[in-house]
Amino acid sequence: MEGETFAVVTKNTSKYFEQTRRPKPKAKSSRDFNYSLDYKKIDFRKTPDSYRVGKGEQGVLMVEPYKSEILPHWRFKIPKEARESSKEILALFREYKRENDFVGMDMARKFLQMGYTRARRYANHRSGKKYGSDGKILPIVIDETKAKSADIFYKVWRSVENDKTYSRLKSEWRERLG
Repeated sequence: MEGETFAVVTKNTSKYFEQTRRPKPKAKSSRDFNYSLDYKKIDFRKTPDSYRVGKGEQGVLMVEPYKSEILPHWRFKIPKEARESSKEILALFREYKRENDFVGMDMARKFLQMGYTRARRYANHRSGKKYGSDGKILPIVIDETKAKSADIFYKVWRSVENDKTYSRLKSEWRERLG
């Protein structure tokens, strides 16, 4: 299968080179997020054992019905919105926790993490684009408003990551399902 060509800038150098993007691979291990599933047809509340945590925010906009429940609350443009949004998502996290719904808890965690990463990206790069058309990293120009939004999400995200019940369920989930 032929892939598309895109620019790559390595972390340690500013060297520019072209690389061909391969199609997303199937999960290599049971811990990887499995992109080969038909997410439009899966209700993860009914079939939670199909869910994989993956890395970071993987699958955050794919896993239903959680995406549809959480996404309407996700906003990060200004600190007031970030505060309200993170509070609403935290309330959903706590509701999922009361229901012992690990998939819901993890999806709420992913949205909080995504709130941080997106706000941080826009805090550093007004356009939201990190790379220029030449493949080089664009200069960082800090937007203090977005940086405050990022900080709000970061604190709530980390509190969720450190929640003892969430941590225990995540460990048990990975032990049981990979």
